[in-house]
Amino acid sequence: MDSDTRELLVRMLDAPGPSGYEAEATAVWRAAADDFAARTWADVHGNSFAEINPAASFTVMLAGHADEIGLMVNHIDDDGFLWVVGVGGWDPQVLVGQRVNILASGGLVSGVVGRRAVHMIKGDDKEKAVQLKDLWVDIGAGSADEASARVDIGDVAVIRSDTLELGDDFVAARSIDNRVGAVVVLEALRRAAARGCSVHVVAVATVQEEIGYVAGGGARTGAFGLEPRAGIVVDVTHATDHPTIDKKEHGDVRVGKGPVLARGAAINRTVHAGLVEAARAEGIDIQIQAVPALTGTDADAVRMSRDGVAVGLVSVANRYMHSPNQLVSVSDVDQSADLIAAYLAGLTESMEFTG
Repeated sequence: MDSDTRELLVRMLDAPGPSGYEAEATAVWRAAADDFAARTWADVHGNSFAEINPAASFTVMLAGHADEIGLMVNHIDDDGFLWVVGVGGWDPQVLVGQRVNILASGGLVSGVVGRRAVHMIKGDDKEKAVQLKDLWVDIGAGSADEASARVDIGDVAVIRSDTLELGDDFVAARSIDNRVGAVVVLEALRRAAARGCSVHVVAVATVQEEIGYVAGGGARTGAFGLEPRAGIVVDVTHATDHPTIDKKEHGDVRVGKGPVLARGAAINRTVHAGLVEAARAEGIDIQIQAVPALTGTDADAVRMSRDGVAVGLVSVANRYMHSPNQLVSVSDVDQSADLIAAYLAGLTESMEFTG
């Protein structure tokens, strides 16, 4: 990965942007897209778009969601402590003692996640997993009035952290899921243009994936508006190369061993085969992941748009998902962009995905 792309990756990872509040991260994304895309724009939900070859009649959508999980202020008690609910899915065990930044209207407000000290937890309670309702955020306020002067109900927060480089190839950050996907689709768009791609390709930094559920988040409305014939979604997937994971149950997915291609009912066989062939032609090692039903990604929303979209799913192996320190390989991110760019460069307007 070149230095400019690596810098973009770190800037994206460090930008705060929980679901529904992705503006800072997507502004970074659009600014990078402006350097090469034919056009960039945003929609009413906050999705950001960048396109090449707008005159071509064959449209391919690339989607990587730009939101991350976070917290939202739900109650301020009389003593000035903040009680929060999750924006997306949290394991509350990893929140205990963390520092957070609250995205308040007057600027960032720092806080720490509090819980009773272990010395004060008695009996069976010591063996119970902590729940989010048992945790609070302390911003150093002495009363409800003091706290309310700094934060409002509905303000969102993220873990306070910076991207950490572990050796030459691994990075850890709270927002790996899925800023890496947003970076991959943008970089794939740039590289496809450089390769002479002839079809209309639109990269989308989608929003609200972590809270999309059945509604599908921004990917659903983004796909509806673009009306693509095919789509490639980029997300992270669980790495199973660390202790305590049963590969017979979860498959064998390793960090640093190349892009992960999903295979299953939700994945168009022609798109999948094309990605596999592109990987072979480029000498890119890939991993295959069995996904028999829904993928749990934006691919589920994109493929059901209008009368259906042929989708492929490219994932980056991720250790410790939905934690303050998720971990991926930079080379996996880089090769994912190369793979998609190679696939796009080989498409023609006569391509068919049915049958």
